[in-house]
Amino acid sequence: MSTNWEQVRAVADAVLYEGYLLYPYRADSQKNQSRWQFGVLGPTGAALTGIGEDSVLSAQVLVRAQDRPTLSIVVRFLQLQRRTAERRCTGHRFKAVDELVTARGSWLSWDEAIEHEIQFGPFDLAELGAGQTRRLSVRPGTDIEYLEGGRLVRSRRRLHGELTVASEPDDGLLRLSVSVTNTAAPASSKDDAIAVSLIGTHVVASVCGGEFISLLDPPADASAAASRCRHHRCFPVLAGPPEENRLVLVSPIILYDHPEIAAQSGGALYDSTEIDEILTLRIMTMTDEEKAHARATDPRAAEIIDRCDSMSPEAMLNLHGVLRNPHAAGEPGLIPELPDGIQWWDPSVDGAVDPAVDAVLVNGVRVSRGSRVRLHPSRRADAQDLFFVDKIARVASVHEDVDGDRHLGVVLDDDPAADLHESYGRYLYFSPDEVEPLVQ
Repeated sequence: MSTNWEQVRAVADAVLYEGYLLYPYRADSQKNQSRWQFGVLGPTGAALTGIGEDSVLSAQVLVRAQDRPTLSIVVRFLQLQRRTAERRCTGHRFKAVDELVTARGSWLSWDEAIEHEIQFGPFDLAELGAGQTRRLSVRPGTDIEYLEGGRLVRSRRRLHGELTVASEPDDGLLRLSVSVTNTAAPASSKDDAIAVSLIGTHVVASVCGGEFISLLDPPADASAAASRCRHHRCFPVLAGPPEENRLVLVSPIILYDHPEIAAQSGGALYDSTEIDEILTLRIMTMTDEEKAHARATDPRAAEIIDRCDSMSPEAMLNLHGVLRNPHAAGEPGLIPELPDGIQWWDPSVDGAVDPAVDAVLVNGVRVSRGSRVRLHPSRRADAQDLFFVDKIARVASVHEDVDGDRHLGVVLDDDPAADLHESYGRYLYFSPDEVEPLVQ
């Protein structure tokens, strides 16, 4: 597998757990009463009877051979694990309960999940031909965790499936067909179906001795072949860094080529019906009782609650994201130097500067409109500056006066009238050495 596998895994993990547990992360929430995730491969016939989902995920991708190419494949999915809370009765008997409360904490009866990652290959693409099929099997199991006053019983059903890989030439390229099928016997109910489903199923493919072709933006000589590729319940995209085309992620959700996790994201939230910032703020408003119930529901929910409760102001600001101009040729430049022989009143100088685009360097960090900074007023005589110490602000403009001194026009983040001040251009002004850049 490629050396960039770990980078791809971060994106693949987000795909794997998308929808795993939804806000407010409690078992009693209506939308958490049944498993709702992408990439669920149900047992045979489950979709037809309405008790589960289709059993097949399939995709076709293109490879440009450079030598004798080989293909390695990883199939990843979740296996449902039923956690039953049981209270100790007289003797050695136990009784199933909705919630087990002990001195160490509370546990609810709940459906957890176990990650599985199964590797296949390498396949010699020249020998694949009409196709090769490999079995996929996960053993059942039961684990018991004893607690004071009771126990937790975790049980898993056996999973059955198969991977099929085929190859054929197409306009000087190789068209690979990859499919994952759940081959479990027909189920009798929705609970039975989800217990033997492959959940969050996706595929990561790696090629050696060749490279994958983008299906979203194929080169001219591959456009026709790309239009002939067919997919069922998935979206294959190039993965890993943009300079490498040796990895493909076959995802059950729509992605673009070379996807990556946003640097501002502090961790998984599983419920992407909200952006991270809004969802984090909503978690922070939950009552202590609601948070305790979420922690009792699932360990991953407990991690989310703990992370949001301990989030620093800077981390919270980072969730606000970064607005980038997609049409900009590059980063904004610094305030241009005044050419020799040109005076500040020359009209050509006005056209060379732009407070909304220009930038200054503060401790080696480029600061421009949109940058967030912490204020440290130092040289002003205005007593009001005392109220701005350690406040977080957003830079709205960058200026240089006729004496060559630089100034940053800022708007306070926690100012209720910030939008009004910005609309009128009424900024607070500080010199670059009075601010501390907050890295985003």
